[in-house]
Amino acid sequence: MLVRHARLWHRQASRLDPVVRGLLWSGAAGLTFAVLNALMRGLALELDAFQTQFLRYLFGLLVMLPLVLRAGLAAWRPRNIGGQFARGAVHSFGLALWFMAIPHITLAETTAIGFTGPIFIMIGAALVFGEKMRWERWLAALIGLAGVLIVVAPKLSGAGGGYSLLMLSTAPVFAASFLITKGLTRYERPEVIVLWQSITVTAISLPLALLAWRAPTAAQWIAFLACGVLGSAGHYFLTRAFSVADISATQSVKFLDLVWASLLGWLIFADRPSRSTLIGGVVICASTLWIARREARGVIPR
Repeated sequence: MLVRHARLWHRQASRLDPVVRGLLWSGAAGLTFAVLNALMRGLALELDAFQTQFLRYLFGLLVMLPLVLRAGLAAWRPRNIGGQFARGAVHSFGLALWFMAIPHITLAETTAIGFTGPIFIMIGAALVFGEKMRWERWLAALIGLAGVLIVVAPKLSGAGGGYSLLMLSTAPVFAASFLITKGLTRYERPEVIVLWQSITVTAISLPLALLAWRAPTAAQWIAFLACGVLGSAGHYFLTRAFSVADISATQSVKFLDLVWASLLGWLIFADRPSRSTLIGGVVICASTLWIARREARGVIPR
């Protein structure tokens, strides 16, 4: 019955305009990642950050195992295993900072700061790959920086301001991970990169997780399984969004990420997003959306 309904929904959805389908897939991805972040924040409040990081990616790996076994191990062997572990090490470092900060700041603030990721990626691409930094890109970066200051500055004078800076420090680290991924995509399939991200992060996180290991409860094991499923589903939704529409066309629903994060933070953790977080998040997201649209329209020379 469920399979029949899923097929019917897929046929009906395929009749929609590609941009509309892209927006729906992208919106589903944003909601999925918001729920995932809420679950991980709850787990990080109860368990050590490194143990939470390890189990999150271990279950992400377990979710992918049926696909690996079906295609055979040879199909998932990377061409550059050193590059995979380098990317995994950088990503693990960013995750360690993220998990240490997430118990101490709201989901809305986490999401708003996360909007700076594309700005750091843009700057990194100019430094690493020699991409030209036109005035539009510099302007988007400066506007994004202003948004960050709106979010972070009011908290620096109070308790917990350091954790906001710690969360902000994850953005350039994750940007570096993304740039390594871009280099790997020249000769690795995307699904191989995703699999080896789970393998390397799990392997690198294990020693640190064992230092403060606590036996998870049955409810926590179920939550980690849900995290593995949500993480895989979120990446699948994003892939579907980018396959049916331009990336820039799907960016407008990024504003909803802040809505989902604020709502879940209020419902689950009784967090009330501050006015500065909401305003700063909108400013950062608006600068990212503006530069993405100009890039897609070819306004900025390559």
